[in-house]
Amino acid sequence: MRADAARTATAPAVYVVDDDPAMLHSLAWLLGSVGQEVTAFASAEEFLRAADLGRPGCVVTDVRMPGMSGLELQEALTRAGSVLSVIVITGHGDVPMAVRALRSGAVDFIEKPLNDQLLLDRVHEALQKSARVWAVGARKAELRDRLARLTPRERQVASLVAAGKPSKVVALEVNLSPKTVEAYRHNIMEKLEIASVADLTRLLLEAE
Repeated sequence: MRADAARTATAPAVYVVDDDPAMLHSLAWLLGSVGQEVTAFASAEEFLRAADLGRPGCVVTDVRMPGMSGLELQEALTRAGSVLSVIVITGHGDVPMAVRALRSGAVDFIEKPLNDQLLLDRVHEALQKSARVWAVGARKAELRDRLARLTPRERQVASLVAAGKPSKVVALEVNLSPKTVEAYRHNIMEKLEIASVADLTRLLLEAE
């Protein structure tokens, strides 16, 4: 499922991506030991084929792997619009690589040997960040669904009303009678399940 798919699964997930079987097992065990739901993958390609990119969660990935690297995986997630947070780990870290990862939005860039508590703390932060991003996206999607109930003319009237224009002014701008504009306002409020112009203004701003 891609990030634009139906947002149904809200429980956060933790994914570990590493081509080293021992490290993969160790990381999965560590994260699972604190109650995280962990799924392990031996390559970035395998992860991208199987993971739910629209679900909130965290990806802990090695930076150097055969095929797609951890940084390339991070960039692929960004292009896909994924809400997953990324933590990059490496045994061969350098400053340019760390800067690239962090500029691309990684929560952290951690060098091996890993400090278990540091990793657990960073994963906790990453899950919180992802949950916030997911919640904002889910709210916007819900508002867009409500706005889709409006006809094009109702959307036009709604925008003018939200801008604070009285019905008489709106009527002149859209070439309708003030009485018809009032009828449109009533329909808009009902369809959007709101009670005031202030609610309408907030809804339109949130949906942007």
